[in-house]
Amino acid sequence: MTLVIALKCPISTGESILMVSDTRATTSVGIMYEARKIHAIISEDGKNLGIVGGAGDSALVKWGFEVADQIIKAHASDDGLIYFDEVRDAVRRMEDVFMSRFHELRGRGLDPSFQLILGSVDLDGRASLYQFDNRGLAEPLHDDPGYAIIGSGMITGGILLLRLLGYRPDIDLGMLTAFILDMVSEVDPSVGPFVGESYLMRIEKRDDEKYVALGPLKAEALREYKEKISKRRELIRELWKLCDEIGEEEIEKKLKVALEKA
Repeated sequence: MTLVIALKCPISTGESILMVSDTRATTSVGIMYEARKIHAIISEDGKNLGIVGGAGDSALVKWGFEVADQIIKAHASDDGLIYFDEVRDAVRRMEDVFMSRFHELRGRGLDPSFQLILGSVDLDGRASLYQFDNRGLAEPLHDDPGYAIIGSGMITGGILLLRLLGYRPDIDLGMLTAFILDMVSEVDPSVGPFVGESYLMRIEKRDDEKYVALGPLKAEALREYKEKISKRRELIRELWKLCDEIGEEEIEKKLKVALEKA
């Protein structure tokens, strides 16, 4: 099983998409192994077109990656890039392919286990974020709520932590998603801890020219996140303890003073 989280993040050059996942996979007989659950869609000439993350039956997820790869590339513009409206059209085509395949599987007595997230950022800095369910239907999430979360880890704490801690564009969303993955992995054995499976798609500038960049989390950033996760977990526990000892109102006053100084 798995946990994949994708968030729309505002940056100075427009909108970006951050997608993270664990890397633990489990066979039908309970054997665990490491597997990549995020796939970067890159054109033949090296243009970054999108990222997809999948959960469910590994054979269907890999096939879903292939479908997304082929269709997104086919909908690219003459400049080799794909734009917001073209992503929307590609999603409609993906729905047709997924629904047809899943209808065929159900006709054979098989119930497909499948979830997919597709994210993309165009050269105008506009982000697309879609989530596909096991019927093959896609829901656009880039405007509301601005994030997508799939996998067994969503049920065992992922969505709870995301709503408790709060999805806000003005915080370190990389830290937020890494923290959620690590916390869920402590209670759900089918979800692995965060080991750096993280991709950020955004607009960057080089010599006054914009381009779509896509890259994984660097090793030094992973080490920093792991240290901060441990510290923040302890701080949350201490804050809870302080609320019992001196009360929520007093804690709120001190936090407001600290925030004003910051």
